[in-house]
Amino acid sequence: MLTIERALVDKIVAHARADHPDEACGVIAGPIGSDRPVRYVAMTNAERSPTFYRFDSQEQLKVWREMDDRDEEPVVIYHSHTSTEAYPSRTDVSYAAEPNAHYVLVSTRDEDDHEFRSYRIVDGEVTEEEVAIVDSYG
Repeated sequence: MLTIERALVDKIVAHARADHPDEACGVIAGPIGSDRPVRYVAMTNAERSPTFYRFDSQEQLKVWREMDDRDEEPVVIYHSHTSTEAYPSRTDVSYAAEPNAHYVLVSTRDEDDHEFRSYRIVDGEVTEEEVAIVDSYG
């Protein structure tokens, strides 16, 4: 199960809405082994595409080095789908390289509402998980 603060969910959704009709992407880092998303990092979709996302390689290297320096790991890796449901595509699954991460997808296909779903993706297998949105971590 993914437990995440409402303020972080709001940031992800706002980023997805701002980049629409292109897909948005980013990470939320947290202390290694904590499974607690804390530090929100919006990233650039190098593809600038409504159907595909890819982290800019230079930016990704910088962000992953920052996480290493801070004893953090990517707890959440997120991106948006602009015209389809919030479910990982075959391409999304093929790029899922962090077995401990929660892969969050937000669908912005409905301009008045959004879907916010989380998955574990390990060895090509997708498992949807419950999302608990909390006001703050107790």
